[in-house]
Amino acid sequence: MGVPAFFRWLTRKYPAILVNCIEDNPSTDAQGVYHPLDETKPNPNGVEFDNLYLDMNGIIHPCTHPEDRPPPKNEDEMMILIFECIDRLFSIVRPRKLLYMAIDGVAPRAKMNQQRSRRFRASKESADKAESMEKIMNDIRNNGGLLPEDKNSEEKSEHFDSNCITPGTPFMSKLAECLRYYIRHRMNTNPAWRSIKIILSDANVPGEGEHKIMDYIRRQRAQPNHDPNTHHVLCGADADLIMLGLATHEPYFTIIREEFKPNKPRPCEICGQIGHQTKECQGIPKEKFGKNDELAAVHAVETRYIFLRLSVLREYLYRDLEIHQHLSFQWDLERAIDDWVFMCFFVGNDFLPHLPSLEIRENAIDRLITIYKNNVPKFQGYLTENGIPVMERVGTILISIGRLEDEIFMKRHEFDEQQKQRDRNRSNNYQPPNKRYRSSTDPSGPVHLPVWAAAPQLEPQPIGQKPQSNINNPAQANAQLRQMQRTDLSSTDSSDNRSRKRTFDEVEQETTDRPSFNQQDSVQDEEQANDPKDTVRLWEEGWRERYYKNKFNVDKNNIDEFRVQVAQHYARGLCWVLQYYYQGVPAWDWYFPYHYAPFASDFLQLKDLSVFFDKKTKPFKPLEQLMSVFPSQSRKFLPSEWQPLMTQKESPIIDFYPLNFCIDLNGKHFEWQGVALLPFVDEKRLHRTLEHVYSTLTIEEQQRNKRDYDRLYIHSSDLCYDYMKELYVQGGNEVTRKNPLDMPTMLSGGMAGSIWPDDDDKIKSVGEQIKAPLANCEEIINNQVISVKYRDLLFDDDYIFKSKLLENVTLPELTIKPRDYDQMQPYRPNLGFAQRPQYQRDFAPAQRFIRHSMGSQQQQHYEPGGFNPPRQSGGYYNERQSNDNFRPRQPYDNYRPRQSYDNYRPRNPNDNYRPRYQNDGFRPRQPGGYYPPRHQNQYNSYRPN
Repeated sequence: MGVPAFFRWLTRKYPAILVNCIEDNPSTDAQGVYHPLDETKPNPNGVEFDNLYLDMNGIIHPCTHPEDRPPPKNEDEMMILIFECIDRLFSIVRPRKLLYMAIDGVAPRAKMNQQRSRRFRASKESADKAESMEKIMNDIRNNGGLLPEDKNSEEKSEHFDSNCITPGTPFMSKLAECLRYYIRHRMNTNPAWRSIKIILSDANVPGEGEHKIMDYIRRQRAQPNHDPNTHHVLCGADADLIMLGLATHEPYFTIIREEFKPNKPRPCEICGQIGHQTKECQGIPKEKFGKNDELAAVHAVETRYIFLRLSVLREYLYRDLEIHQHLSFQWDLERAIDDWVFMCFFVGNDFLPHLPSLEIRENAIDRLITIYKNNVPKFQGYLTENGIPVMERVGTILISIGRLEDEIFMKRHEFDEQQKQRDRNRSNNYQPPNKRYRSSTDPSGPVHLPVWAAAPQLEPQPIGQKPQSNINNPAQANAQLRQMQRTDLSSTDSSDNRSRKRTFDEVEQETTDRPSFNQQDSVQDEEQANDPKDTVRLWEEGWRERYYKNKFNVDKNNIDEFRVQVAQHYARGLCWVLQYYYQGVPAWDWYFPYHYAPFASDFLQLKDLSVFFDKKTKPFKPLEQLMSVFPSQSRKFLPSEWQPLMTQKESPIIDFYPLNFCIDLNGKHFEWQGVALLPFVDEKRLHRTLEHVYSTLTIEEQQRNKRDYDRLYIHSSDLCYDYMKELYVQGGNEVTRKNPLDMPTMLSGGMAGSIWPDDDDKIKSVGEQIKAPLANCEEIINNQVISVKYRDLLFDDDYIFKSKLLENVTLPELTIKPRDYDQMQPYRPNLGFAQRPQYQRDFAPAQRFIRHSMGSQQQQHYEPGGFNPPRQSGGYYNERQSNDNFRPRQPYDNYRPRQSYDNYRPRNPNDNYRPRYQNDGFRPRQPGGYYPPRHQNQYNSYRPN
């Protein structure tokens, strides 16, 4: 989701939500016999998960164009990498009931506008990059250097256009075919896969991947056979997955994602080596690297995975959102969480531009919470109910923010000027005195903003034939230096490829990736640079008039009426987004018709605003979406008869595909962060034009363009097998999509829905042989897997999914202690969910090493000759267990210094799961009081990174 630095802010504010994943690995014994991992064994993380959901686009992008290793040579290698990634995630989570793979299908129109902007910019950047790379490689050859393809012709990779990761392309069709084979292969060969059900929702099923998953969860929990204590795990690095998980009100919900490592070395894109930038490449070394003169391999560090526990986040939110003053109604955590999710949309989302006065780095969410808690008693209720906002109350919150806008903009400018002065001082080797900048959450107090606040508004810059590189802009280079010097405060996800979806796509302003630069860029160069002229100047009087004149081209006399109109469109957008997260797609055709957001002070007339939409709308078909989001440079993925519509001057939709367009930095430093000023697609005109070329589609293109349904896979050992195989009995009842069968919930473990036969010609029945779609994969000799088409439960259009905990749910035990609430420091997470997982208990070697290292320290505190702590203290390892360096008990062993041990007690196993209270309530540490040194109980509470 487009919330700048949301994940970093969340994990710094609520550090205990993260734990590191524990992974088991296959082994090889002394005889060299390989032993594969047995995933049927208990999960080493200390908890058994039921359902694993994969947002597949978050897997597809890094596997097809990785950043930390050379790219795959062809599509077959990409498919293998995707298989391996799924295998690894499965081995970590080990789901016991369901695996759900969801690929992005056709998105709602509101999201397509963002996709259009990304793909247009990605295409332009790709063309410029290819031209630059060709020039560098020619220079290398002219200087006598060698390139990988000069030494080995097989080293040259096929050019991969990441825009093909869009529904309707041949690549996505091949991916779906390969995943269908992969599922069948794993279910036939891996015992852990046989006992679960698998749903594949490919790119022909409309909807974004994560929202298809949420729609499944939402509909399952609305039926009576759903287990309210189901443990869900959702894989993905998008910030909106946190919001979606909270919106389900499922207490056992966990997100698994890659651990972010800042400043990871990236190989050169030409020679594949580490240690220099691409523009500095001189080719591969000529000396040999091995017996066969092969190139030196880039040893990429394997990415680790982390769990984000939403159950712990709910504990934090309980503390932050609870209102202690007397209320005329019963305070409800579930309603408060819904309001918190809604307010986070004000700061940013994928469907609306963020409000100019709300930046997460300026404590925008904390400020919203303070205003919210001050107004809820006056409202005598909440902002939202079941995903439907109360607009009069929403307007009150926004107007309260609007009263602070003048001060916010002035402070933002002041800090920007202070940063410029620091750069001048740094260039002269002058060290200014340290100052602390503290942010206040009090909306009535002064607004303190951090030094890395957003820059002033800048006028749009045209993208022409050859835009200047960021490297040649000293002002941007110095801004990059400031960002790199504050890596710990920057966002957690980075990506060079701006075409990726969210986190693997750029996380929409959430990344801190910057082009490489020289840290010795001088301030003199910065001052001489021709920076874009700031035409808005939000810190000066008259900023509103200048903003609407420059951004919307509205005359000063019409601003008051126009800003109310824009604010009402934006408020409708907030309603659309909230319903999308809680009820499903409100309307497929709605979108915000402007490139910029209004100010918070513009939301003046919201009381009578309609919050409902027409649910009878339908999504685009895949090829229609391609025509809506692709630039003309990517037309090769379209049917041949459709491609001229993007290039011929007489085409009725040629204006949809500009070759040159403007980028408005809009307060940011870099073009990729700016607003692409592209024309909005006229849906009706597009459909009228395509009606004349639909008849030219081939059968294969028609298959790629159809709307499809999910596929459900089960093994022949599943209880539902006998029921489902009757769908394929000849002469049986005619079961179709219009006349499907209901899932037998008594046999399916409570899973509900409708099924009918899969009409794919490539489907093979049980006992037959299945050929592999890839050359390096093996055939399935005796297939034991059956697949059917699957559809979620259907509900009436006016049905409202309730935002509440289900009855008979058992809430998880509390995890954080009261003293952990205000811990604003880097968190060193647990390994897994259990306090002491089984694999951690054999600590004898490590404890002997630590005890030996601490021996000299103990001798400094006690009598000469050393001191052995009493065995009953629980703080040290019992020496009798190891027999190493064991000696008879000495007389002075009975000595126990009062100061060190009288106040010590062993750590209770439940300390990590619920707060520790005394009879008179929790008593925090008192100044001057004694508490045992950390090293005395570190073994029972050991928490490695």
